Amino acid sequence: MSVPSVGVEEEFLLVDPRTGEPVPRNAEVARHAAERGVDLQLELTTCQVETATDKADTSTGLREQITRLRRLTAEAAEAAGASLLAVGLPPTVPHHFPITDTPRYHRIADRFGMIAHEQGICGCHVHVEVPDRESAIAVSNRLRPWLPLLLALAANSAIYRNADTGYASWRSVLWARWPSAGPPPHLDSAAHYDAVVAMMLESGAMLDDRMVYWDVRPSSKFPTLEVRVADVPATAAETVLMATLVRASVMTALAAHGRGEPVPRIDDHALRAAYWKAAHDGLDGQVIDVFDRWAPAPTARVLGQWLAVLQPALDELGDAEWVHAELGRILQAGNGAMRQRRAWREREDIADVLAAAAAATLR
Repeated sequence: MSVPSVGVEEEFLLVDPRTGEPVPRNAEVARHAAERGVDLQLELTTCQVETATDKADTSTGLREQITRLRRLTAEAAEAAGASLLAVGLPPTVPHHFPITDTPRYHRIADRFGMIAHEQGICGCHVHVEVPDRESAIAVSNRLRPWLPLLLALAANSAIYRNADTGYASWRSVLWARWPSAGPPPHLDSAAHYDAVVAMMLESGAMLDDRMVYWDVRPSSKFPTLEVRVADVPATAAETVLMATLVRASVMTALAAHGRGEPVPRIDDHALRAAYWKAAHDGLDGQVIDVFDRWAPAPTARVLGQWLAVLQPALDELGDAEWVHAELGRILQAGNGAMRQRRAWREREDIADVLAAAAAATLR
């Protein structure tokens, strides 16, 4: 196939402009967004909305769409008396979040209890075009070792419940409570995928196949592979960088599959340890180095090694120079989690974190 197209879904938090607490206004914000030509999706809890780009063929086109969607959605939120934040978790929260009033969401809340009510979790989902479902499964297996790197890069949920959690991505820790979430298992085929999903449905671990929350999954709606490991990035530029890296990763994995290269087999416990390390340390710490005996190493160094693996795909996309420059900028300036912590440590005032997040959302 030719260079695959890419699309992005971003989940955002709606908060009170004065207190920073999540506000249950997603339906009202969606109405205002529709007046501006933006079709927002309502998430599980009423303090969240989701945007979705059209498919894009270039990173420049994707950036234009994401920037536009963030701006118009922020305007819709303001019209509804709320502020829009690109954060993985609410920096300050009530005891629980009201569930969006749809029959499906109420069934999820009834089945999964407090897991559903303690949400406000905002992620980013990148869709990359693939030839077919078998290719999607083959690529999923090859992406597994790289998922912790994406998690560390986009980490954006260090501050939660008016405190530093000690993690760069506390969202990923909370999200892992769902029985169908986390790193995908190694799967032998599309039929194996279907069998695992059927077992989880029969056991009650999922309500329907839309609750396949694995961090890589074949899309149920599009001819794409969906990568959903990351917190929603703090800025539009960080979202575009992550989407470009995911796109290049899928291209690299498809090429390796076509050459018949062996798939790296990673024990589930090793991958979960790598997830924990990435969520805890984030961009300015260490990750478990999949390129060198799975030993801890500085995240920045391992990201550089990964870019070398992706270089042919980045060259084909015409994005290599920009990706290297953008990653260098983020390593120097910090990602969302690092900026949250800088804002928090100055005065330990949640208002500073909220102001920094609001500014980054539209940067």
